[in-house]
Amino acid sequence: SVAPIPATSGRVTNRHRLNRYGDRQLNRALHTIPISRLRYDDRSRQYAQQRTSATKTPREIRRCIKRYIARALYRLLEAGPTTP
Repeated sequence: SVAPIPATSGRVTNRHRLNRYGDRQLNRALHTIPISRLRYDDRSRQYAQQRTSATKTPREIRRCIKRYIARALYRLLEAGPTTP
């Protein structure tokens, strides 16, 4: 599973990261999707530009996109199959 877990170093920032253990193929897919979205998707590029102006690093931006994708996939899986 790719559940979010706390990833703070004791500083003021409150971060989460995806669990590194579990399904390695799913983790790899969740790593690849933001990279390709930042390269080809205009909405993702615009989001990255906004976050860069808000002093986010490229690594933090990819992490945010990963979490967004993981949440969306989780909602799809929880909804179950749709019947036509």
